Amino acid sequence: MQMGDAAEDFISNLPQSILENILTRLPIGDAVGTCILSSKWRYKWATLTQLVFDENCVPISNDRVPVEKSLVKFITHALFLHQGPIHKFQLSTVHLQSCPDIDQWLLFLSRNDIRELVLELGEGEWFRVPSCLFNCRKLTRLELFRCEFDPPLTFTGFPCLRSLNLHQVLVAPEAIESLISSCPLLESLSLSYFDSLDLNICAPKLKYLYLEGEFKDIHLESTPLLVSMSIAMYMTDDIAEHFEQSSSCNFLKILGGVPHLEKLVGYIYFTKYLSIGDDPGRLPITYNHLKVIELYQVSFEDMKEILVVIRLITNSPNLKELHISGSSNTLAAIEAPDLDFWEKECHADCSFKQLKLVKMTDISGVPHEMELIKFLLSNSPVLEIMSITPCTFVTERKVNMLIELVRFIRASPRAEIIFIQN
Repeated sequence: MQMGDAAEDFISNLPQSILENILTRLPIGDAVGTCILSSKWRYKWATLTQLVFDENCVPISNDRVPVEKSLVKFITHALFLHQGPIHKFQLSTVHLQSCPDIDQWLLFLSRNDIRELVLELGEGEWFRVPSCLFNCRKLTRLELFRCEFDPPLTFTGFPCLRSLNLHQVLVAPEAIESLISSCPLLESLSLSYFDSLDLNICAPKLKYLYLEGEFKDIHLESTPLLVSMSIAMYMTDDIAEHFEQSSSCNFLKILGGVPHLEKLVGYIYFTKYLSIGDDPGRLPITYNHLKVIELYQVSFEDMKEILVVIRLITNSPNLKELHISGSSNTLAAIEAPDLDFWEKECHADCSFKQLKLVKMTDISGVPHEMELIKFLLSNSPVLEIMSITPCTFVTERKVNMLIELVRFIRASPRAEIIFIQN
């Protein structure tokens, strides 16, 4: 190229698909700002199929009203100038609450082939989802935060939906169950911050499940393909009373029909919930694919909860990682009876042939905790690390715990016990 020649604009001449890929990776404000580069670039951004808006779209100040007005104006202007289909629309901002403009945006999106929709608005007046959303038959992903969700009677489901995330959403329990069952391709489901929910899930294609909130009951009626489950349960007096009156086997209602499960995470009250009802005895299922189990705040003075742990791990022959945290009433757990329970419930031929990592946290050194550690050490031939973190209030018993730990038989010559002091 000689000095007088005009430089060739390689970027502007790239294929539209590559330009869109570049613009999609920019914040929406910067993508729209490319319109001032040249006449060729004036409407390059206008055909983007993915639009992601947040508070960085406009200048931020401490006064919410002008920020809200600027944000509404920017989004409305962007949609007005947009050309072609919009496959993804995401609005995540604390500066915008319920307003009529959102209804208009959703109406526009419902007519433009929307496939992924994420609405995460600020605290305050909750946004009521307009009826036009339920006409978006091509939706594959739907995430709603802090809003009211009321499907019309004529709604027959989202036939293409694969991912559903409802966080702090006001919706009738029967509407949730109906929504889940009317999405035949649903693979990922996340429900969080729900109150006193009695939930029955029928989703034959479901693979990933996350539940958090106050649940009176959970029944996985049809989830045969589930591979990952994470459940956090909060307890109220009403729910605790409901639990005490229950006679059905909760263990089987949640874990009786998930043969392909690979990862299980149970937070507060999860093992308590599983322990309610009649003991299933020998389980009708083996978790051959289960590799990782995490159980938090297990009560080691409750024999039923301990039995849940044993049933679960002894029916997971390919388990590789186990993490258990304790939550024991120390005085009650120290006096725990039935230590011969371990010989009765744990078969001599039990072997964790794949287990390499065990993490025990918030451990008090009470008898049943130590028996579990002993059981795992003596039946894990390839174990590499047994990590133990005592409770912060455990002081005097630490030395006794260490003495007891070093005396336990280890099936694995490579097993290393790591004692972590906070």
